[in-house]
Amino acid sequence: MIEMEDERLIVSTRTEYDDVENILRPKSMAGYVGQEKVKENLTVFMQAAKLRGEALDHVLLYGPPGLGKTTLAHIISAEMGSNIRVTSGPSIEKAGDLAAILTNLEAGDVLFIDEIHRLNHTVEEILYPAMEDYSLDFIIGKGPSARSVQIPLKPFTLIGATTRAGMLSSPLRDRFGVVCRLEMYSVDELAEIVRRSAVLLGTEIEDEASRELAKRSRGTPRIANRFLKRVRDFSSVRGHSTINLETTTDALDRLEVDSLGLDAIDKKVLLSMMEKFGGGPVGLDTLAATVNEDSNTIEDVYEPYLLQLGFISRTPRGRVCLKRAYDHLGKKMPKNNKYQMSIFDEED
Repeated sequence: MIEMEDERLIVSTRTEYDDVENILRPKSMAGYVGQEKVKENLTVFMQAAKLRGEALDHVLLYGPPGLGKTTLAHIISAEMGSNIRVTSGPSIEKAGDLAAILTNLEAGDVLFIDEIHRLNHTVEEILYPAMEDYSLDFIIGKGPSARSVQIPLKPFTLIGATTRAGMLSSPLRDRFGVVCRLEMYSVDELAEIVRRSAVLLGTEIEDEASRELAKRSRGTPRIANRFLKRVRDFSSVRGHSTINLETTTDALDRLEVDSLGLDAIDKKVLLSMMEKFGGGPVGLDTLAATVNEDSNTIEDVYEPYLLQLGFISRTPRGRVCLKRAYDHLGKKMPKNNKYQMSIFDEED
């Protein structure tokens, strides 16, 4: 087996495995697979803005990582016929940094801020008048000689992307006229994305192989494309011109990704809960120490998908393993944990 504990293929944040990700990004709404409601609404808003000759209203895109928020921002810019300036919340350290970016935008330009929830409070306050009135307000000097200076800006569109919409302050969130939530992708949508990506990568893939790859991709296009590139490596080394189901299954098994997309670390978390804590409840810090991972990493990277599958539950007393997890791993659920048994239906 290939050891994947240091570099996980199934994480939905960007890694070194995504070096050619830009090649696979669709360039138009027509080529963007999935998120139909979001696409339909954005298309209407963009057409209306172009008819009025105005900049598109500010857009907030939120949802789990790897679902295409950055891609959508570039598509919006292309569809509006404008330039895009890309930055991120952590990289804007001072108000002057943001002011320099905003004053260099032309009319109708798009400013894309990834991880916008990580903007510091001082920088965020500069955005309020910029988003509402297209102006920057500064206080120059101190004491009695201080004076307010207002710098006009050209109308622009701010597109913010975040995986944690709840961490945005209410004043900032309320200034976005268009708010879009991106949902996890279905197997059919991911299979279509895999087939499209295979064409762009100059390889062929059978329909059964694309569906198998999609099933193990945790509902995330970024992971599906990452898997495709790794499966292509196995197929090329074996001298196959087309990626087939056998190669796909064998490659993903070697990468320790099972039929539901769980990898070795996911299973390590679940097995630790089952074998060392009787299925729970177990505290987050205790679980993190047991599997030798940071508690924030457990909460932000591993838990969301396990919660989505119904494998674990968060309770006031800690994390608890549910029956689906026991069934998937072929383990017998304990009968002596009254607290655990009380939070799900007994099927035995």
